[in-house]
Amino acid sequence: MKRLCPLLVFLLCLLLSGCGSSAAAERFESFSRELTEREELRFTAQLRAEYPDKTLDFTLQYALRGGEQTVTVVQPEQIAGIRARIAADATTLEYDDLILDTGDLDGAGLTPMSALPLLVETLRSAHPDSAWEEAGEMAVQLIRDDHLSATVRFTPEDMRPTHAELISDGRVTASIDISDWR
Repeated sequence: MKRLCPLLVFLLCLLLSGCGSSAAAERFESFSRELTEREELRFTAQLRAEYPDKTLDFTLQYALRGGEQTVTVVQPEQIAGIRARIAADATTLEYDDLILDTGDLDGAGLTPMSALPLLVETLRSAHPDSAWEEAGEMAVQLIRDDHLSATVRFTPEDMRPTHAELISDGRVTASIDISDWR
């Protein structure tokens, strides 16, 4: 009986840990459905773009309204006010009459300006692979496709995203601190 007791306790712990993960996955699924139904969304993000040869930091504002997505640069000051309009076929930067192409983070079209719309789409439609608690927050690993995944942390009380990492072919390409989610 003494040998059986530790085994039973271990199995019970495994079962209970699985229940928590399932509950977290269900909470994420509910969040994802609600996000898909939203017509409007706004948030601010501190984005660290990890290029193969350099790292750049940005402060960006994201807005979704009536199906149109825009990302506006707040920092660095030298390019503040530049706005990206994200379309299915291209990313362009606009500043008055100037239109520029953005740099590619992963060889598959991910740019600092397309990272936030891609994150929102991933939150809406990606497959939750695993969920766990980390530093008092709920974390979810999302699989978008064979190339891209994301790890996203949420506040446990109201499921607001606080941090995300976009991962391209196993390499973190964008680290995003999220604030003012509304």
